[in-house]
Amino acid sequence: MHDTKLSVYNGAYIDSEIRIKTLACTLQEQLEQLVSSGNVAHLKGVLHGIEKEGLRVDLSGDLAQTAHPKGLGSAMTNGEITTDYSEALLEFITPVYEQPEDALNHLENLHRFTYQQLDQEVIWGGSMPCHIRDAAAIPIARYGNSNVGHLKHVYRVGLEHRYGKMMQTIAGIHYNFSLPDSFWEALKAQQQNTDSLQEYRSASYFRLIRNFRRHSWALLYLFGASPALCDSFLEGREHALEYLNEHTLYLPYATSLRMSDLGYSNKAQASLGICFNHLNTYMHSLHRAIHTPYPAYEAIGQKVDGSYRQLNTNILQIENEYYSDIRPKRVTESGEKPLHALQNRGVQYIEVRNTDINPFLPIGICAQQARFLDAFLITCLLMDDTEIGDQECDLISDNLQKVVNRGREPGLTLDTIDGEVTLVAAGEKLLDAVSLTAHVLDTLHNTPLYSESVAAQVAKLHDSALTPSAQVLAALKESGLGHTEWLLQKSREHQATLQETPLDAALAQQLAETAEASLAAQREIEAADNVDFDTYLAQYLAS
Repeated sequence: MHDTKLSVYNGAYIDSEIRIKTLACTLQEQLEQLVSSGNVAHLKGVLHGIEKEGLRVDLSGDLAQTAHPKGLGSAMTNGEITTDYSEALLEFITPVYEQPEDALNHLENLHRFTYQQLDQEVIWGGSMPCHIRDAAAIPIARYGNSNVGHLKHVYRVGLEHRYGKMMQTIAGIHYNFSLPDSFWEALKAQQQNTDSLQEYRSASYFRLIRNFRRHSWALLYLFGASPALCDSFLEGREHALEYLNEHTLYLPYATSLRMSDLGYSNKAQASLGICFNHLNTYMHSLHRAIHTPYPAYEAIGQKVDGSYRQLNTNILQIENEYYSDIRPKRVTESGEKPLHALQNRGVQYIEVRNTDINPFLPIGICAQQARFLDAFLITCLLMDDTEIGDQECDLISDNLQKVVNRGREPGLTLDTIDGEVTLVAAGEKLLDAVSLTAHVLDTLHNTPLYSESVAAQVAKLHDSALTPSAQVLAALKESGLGHTEWLLQKSREHQATLQETPLDAALAQQLAETAEASLAAQREIEAADNVDFDTYLAQYLAS
């Protein structure tokens, strides 16, 4: 790491002596101005929320065939515990907190509450699924008898026809991040920008997104934790993976097979060319995809023999079908589509979607990782930036595939607009920049923890054996177990760890009341329907 002297903040020097060329030049200038003006204090208002998926499996490691537990409430209307693609795929959603530790604590408590409602089942502790005897037996999530509930179900039926049922068992973590309006107002004034606050905030979030896309390969190297999977996941599919043991496939230097082309990907989405340079071009690209027919999906049919196979036969059924590793988001109002919310009120927060579940951690993510993500995302916002052209977009995609499949390969190189560079050299340059932001956050919060989070990643950069992906493979080899058996063992260990700390009685009561209220809300929605589903869907698609 470079030893630099940035400036004085509250009497403390932020280490820096030379400017970090190109990558951090603008970052350093922005940080200096935030510190000298006192506007850095607004970074205390950063908000965090976490969404985490987890399969329900029985004590033998088989996918649960039971319905979503009634004690967890309605999967359609409970805002904290729901399901994602499969009926067996739980999704936990924390409220928004200023401190990432508070979001993580709440996530732990959602797991504890869920375990009170599970009967002879555990929450799977990895991103890639357990052994699945028959993909046809994977239950698709159901959301009751209302039109909106049926729409959510049919959307998932469409995913089955387009991508196969196995895809509906992959799990991950989404890290939601936003900055307060007071920060945007201060930064806008600092940059002497004359746009409206809404326009400026949205444009700035897209600047963050562009730099995230350039550097997200680093997150896959540092935190990827799915280098292996059960061979049942690829039953009948061509692949280039190797056998680690009888039922476990892997790649020797893989980091995150979940984020590889083995996951959600297809030729239709690959051809979209979604533009992340501006909000309006992003919305236009998605809108076009939602309204452009795709021959392969037309061949499937929308409604066949009285049953819906998909919501429509276009490239995307709805916006959420586009599986990017980061999304601009805005909380929607009742009946509002995500694109309409973005168009009407701009970007509110960003959702980081490339985080694997770490099998060594009880809830799959820890505070050190969250603090690094904060420093990383703020760095992406403040560093120098240009728009992403077609050539760079292709290089970004190629680099991501390199890292997910070969990220720990000695001497691996990445391709950039400026030429070829080793992953280690590119990582050093990036982490030098993130360290500047971490020092500022340390001083702001009176803690060394942000810089320590960066130092932990530097160590992984220089010793790949420290990465979660390498540790997973080492543990698998040492155990002599298959992927399913080893992960079942880890999952049961995490269950025991979480249950060692009793759930606070008041919180347990609150979560139980929320679950009960969600069931009542679902009944009200179902009772309020006044048109048949065909009419409802036609109105929804036309809106």
